[in-house]
Amino acid sequence: MRNRLKAAIAVAAVGVVALTGCSSNGGSGGGEGGEGGGSGAQIAFIPKLTGVGFFEAGGAGAVEAGEELGLDVQYLGSPEASAAKQVELINTYVGQGFDAVIVSSTTPDGLCQSLDKAREQGVVTLTWDSDVNPECRQFYISQGTPDQLGELLVDMTLEDIAADDAAKVAFHYSSPTVTDQNQWAEVAKSIIADETEWDVVDTIFSENQTEQAVQQAEALINANPDLKAIIAPDANALPGTAQALENLGRTDITLVGFSTPNAMKEYIHNGTLKRFALWDAQAQGALSVHVASMLLDGTELNVGDKFEVEGFGELEVQPNSVQGYDYEADGNGIIVMPERTVFTAENIDDFDF
Repeated sequence: MRNRLKAAIAVAAVGVVALTGCSSNGGSGGGEGGEGGGSGAQIAFIPKLTGVGFFEAGGAGAVEAGEELGLDVQYLGSPEASAAKQVELINTYVGQGFDAVIVSSTTPDGLCQSLDKAREQGVVTLTWDSDVNPECRQFYISQGTPDQLGELLVDMTLEDIAADDAAKVAFHYSSPTVTDQNQWAEVAKSIIADETEWDVVDTIFSENQTEQAVQQAEALINANPDLKAIIAPDANALPGTAQALENLGRTDITLVGFSTPNAMKEYIHNGTLKRFALWDAQAQGALSVHVASMLLDGTELNVGDKFEVEGFGELEVQPNSVQGYDYEADGNGIIVMPERTVFTAENIDDFDF
């Protein structure tokens, strides 16, 4: 059995982070459009869609960090998770003179034209939660590398199902085009193929829709009555699958994945699942705003630069290759949050997001 679960996880500090220092030298990172951090610069913080606890938590952290830094951070999104809606939002707020755009993308390439135009106008362009192709933005504020998160999904499943068990497993998440979840699933499937006897029988998608997530999960279970595990790395798919298990009266299927504590407390406490994971979404939103503030202030960041963020310790700009990309350039890279959290009945009531 793999031993990496405890090594891969640390309990995240709850609360909003504050930047305490940076090793980089000042420069022209903010472009012509940036007013600079602490001077009322406007930042659009865009989720995949509104109305989902994870994204609302990220938005709350971003807005609070903006208030601390003297920035006008606005949580702006659509209830529909679509590239077209996100393009419309980016174009609208850049057209209104916003100084930075921070977006959780629904697609790796569908936002690139709008983000490229924004950078040409001096707008800081960052991604959080779900990335675009790296040439389309400056920095990605990542919750973890594909290797870290893919391994975590498998390790949680291994707590209940032995690697040498000829078990049927399935994946359930939002979309075949969304960057982050597909990267995690690809890593997890590779580990399953190389290190277990499990058989991945299906991968289903529910397009960030809670009702659809329940329906899709029920159909998956009914089509595979001997299924032993479902891996659902998506904030809607995980609670939707938990509800499907309850609706069908199935207590024999292991369920793991990623979602918010508040969405999953009921299912943890009633035993529908034993564990799931996430990271501090509020802190991720806050960290994204702090990085934007640095760039708006004129700080140059490049791969290898290190800086301190209260609550995170020392962070380092990583190359895009840590996410499996080939593209590298100055003023471009990935900032990885150092911690992820596994939630169980023992700790879930300590979290509120």
